Amino acid sequence: MLWFHLAHAASIVSRSNSYPLSSSSNTLGPKANLTISNKVISPDGFARSATLAGGTFPGPIIAARKGEHFSINVVNKLTDGDMLKSTSMHWHGIRQNGTNYADGVSFVTQCPIAQNHSFLYSFEAQNQAGTFFYHSHYANQQCDGLRGALIIYDPEDPLSYLYDVDDETTVITLADWYHVAAPVLSHIIGTNANSTLINGLGRYREGPQSDLAVVSVECGKRYRLRLVAMSCDSNFVFSIDNHNLTVIEADGELTQPLLVDSLQMLAGQRYSVVLVANQPVDNYWIRALPSTPGLNFDNGQSSAILRYNGAPIAEPTTNQTNSTIPLLESNLHVFINPGAPGIPEYGKADINLRMDVNITRGIFLVNGVAYQPPTVPVLLQILSGEQHATNLLPTGSVYVLEANKVVELTMPAVVIGGPHPIHLHGHHFDVVQSAGNSSFNYVDPVRRDVVSSGYENQQTVIRWVTDNSGPWLLHWQAL
Repeated sequence: MLWFHLAHAASIVSRSNSYPLSSSSNTLGPKANLTISNKVISPDGFARSATLAGGTFPGPIIAARKGEHFSINVVNKLTDGDMLKSTSMHWHGIRQNGTNYADGVSFVTQCPIAQNHSFLYSFEAQNQAGTFFYHSHYANQQCDGLRGALIIYDPEDPLSYLYDVDDETTVITLADWYHVAAPVLSHIIGTNANSTLINGLGRYREGPQSDLAVVSVECGKRYRLRLVAMSCDSNFVFSIDNHNLTVIEADGELTQPLLVDSLQMLAGQRYSVVLVANQPVDNYWIRALPSTPGLNFDNGQSSAILRYNGAPIAEPTTNQTNSTIPLLESNLHVFINPGAPGIPEYGKADINLRMDVNITRGIFLVNGVAYQPPTVPVLLQILSGEQHATNLLPTGSVYVLEANKVVELTMPAVVIGGPHPIHLHGHHFDVVQSAGNSSFNYVDPVRRDVVSSGYENQQTVIRWVTDNSGPWLLHWQAL
């Protein structure tokens, strides 16, 4: 069942060792209470009320070892009347195989969590390991700060020989930050982010010299940096002055190592990159240039600091150079079990879908249908005995897919505001055609869960298998 909410999406129903922590860390294990509350914070020097997990932005890292069971009790203690007071939590990238009810999508798999109530998310990540994150999946509430990293460490990582350090200090979150509350964003078209936050700190244009995040390294060591684009809307071009990076993971799937000097990250995407600390002891700018108009690197905007041990406590004086080996998605190749499912030819899957998006009077339509939120979550409709897909709400936005079939989805780019990040819940998919690439790859394409829809006159083609029953959302990972 494919349900679209593309202004924002679609949903799919197919029938069918210890982790590294420090004593002072803001890190939770896989069994924890996660309290959602309001608090005034000023991560870029501008004070505003925010919606936070655990009282911080970003929320605490949730860390586990591969195979551990998750039991996260989300407690709603929201009180700010100017902001959304219900909530839900999505565990972005976790496939929730057999636990669709824990996917956390309001009005698809659950009702929102009301004030002073809680919801226990109990699930297995099964064979998954890598870099994930969690965020509110209630309206655009995540824009108010309800986002945090989720890391599953693999003690037997086959690429561990490439790095020496992989712990909470090497998790790097990228986020856009707004000085107005999410309900306002929903009603004012064209409201842009005021700043970029790296690990929860940043500066805004003409704002104060507020603190910037510091990532400390020791000369000669190799670091697995886990990059998380927990953006509400913006995409970022990430780089570190005078350093190359080796990509080894995309969205929780290991990749063949690929050397780059910059990488574009769309909302919801994650990468692991290996940084070799082989430069002179000094301070170097970490940069995350956002797609937001008007934001740049002036006065330390959109930046953090890579500081070698022994370097002075000072802001860097390094200069950015032109990127010569930027990441191209089509150059990424999955490391484990390569190969897209089904007949290796375009249009030869068991189920071939095409989703065209256009805009009428400011409303996004998917195959001519505008999304209307159902009053009853789709999962509850099914559990209540609804047998016929044509009766499931919202009408025209639900597609039913037969179990254990290969699906190929073609999505032409949307002209306005691209590139848009497309995220599929419940599955990872093979990107057999990346946006902007004229060729197809069915042999060893990258496997991930968020993909770019590209720019005008481009298209993206993905494949997956309907091997995980339940209603699953397919949507733009954006406000």
